[in-house]
Amino acid sequence: MPNWSISSQQLLLRYTWKISRNASSSKTNLLVRVAGEGCAGTGEAAPNVRYGESPALLLQQFEDLQAQGLPGVDSLAALDALLAATPVAHALSFALEAALVHWLAARAGQPVWQWLGVPAPAAAVPTAFSLPIMEIGAIADFLQTQDASRFQLLKIKVNQLESLDLLREVARLLPGHALLVDGNETWPDADSVLRFLEQAVTLPGLHLRFLEQPLPAALAAEYRYLRPRSPVPLLADESVTDTADFANIATQFHGVNVKLMKAGGYRRGIAQLRMARQHGLVPMLGCMVETSVGIAAALHISGLADVHDLDGFLIVKDEPFGLVVEHAGLLTLRE
Repeated sequence: MPNWSISSQQLLLRYTWKISRNASSSKTNLLVRVAGEGCAGTGEAAPNVRYGESPALLLQQFEDLQAQGLPGVDSLAALDALLAATPVAHALSFALEAALVHWLAARAGQPVWQWLGVPAPAAAVPTAFSLPIMEIGAIADFLQTQDASRFQLLKIKVNQLESLDLLREVARLLPGHALLVDGNETWPDADSVLRFLEQAVTLPGLHLRFLEQPLPAALAAEYRYLRPRSPVPLLADESVTDTADFANIATQFHGVNVKLMKAGGYRRGIAQLRMARQHGLVPMLGCMVETSVGIAAALHISGLADVHDLDGFLIVKDEPFGLVVEHAGLLTLRE
């Protein structure tokens, strides 16, 4: 039987990571490892407060699983049965499944993407790069220090109050550069989003490609009103849960940001990306603040997505594992 273990990974960030609902300069993620028969697999859990997750909660849930039979789990069927009887946070569920899949793929002598039955990832995958919310006067230095222009798509985190000023400054410094605005549910209603967009599209040099989750996920009716009126495609993030109805999502958005940490596992993430395409939605693959363990996992299924937002490891100071290499805005798996 394999040996299961978990450890905490304290991560200092290269800069303050601020979005509309919180800010942080460090993160605690968890690494789940399974080893046996000369092979090992590792999965990462990045707890998210938006979904009531914390490192302490996940550690306790792992201990509960150990007591309920995790040491005997050596197949996906066995893991599914255990998690059905003892549910855990989605981030931990993903870490467990990822570790097991990586171990099983290693035993089979196959790359993870092949074992999962998905298309091979591209040799180099372009990723978006995110700008946290910051003072307007700090943007120029940030863009220069981070060499942000090397990324084909820049993701701008905004709040309702300063959104236009942030966009105006980025468009001034990088005119014509493709931008994705991420509201993280900051606006209260569809009309306020439309007022923002009406002003934004007049900004000189602005190339707004997507608007991600401007309203709270609970406001489905507002999204259905907003979707046909928005001059730019709307992407769902917080609205996409492990139980999301993609037919319903398609009435509210033009695309979806699928995150393995939210999906709760490789298989659910794969299913979501496929369902997105089936419903005419742009499939985007995203991430939390993660090490290259989590980003490498996402890259294994990146062939299913049209847009990739996998820069979470670039936010980490002295990223410890080096499983992914970024060059000129492109990501490659280190062999």
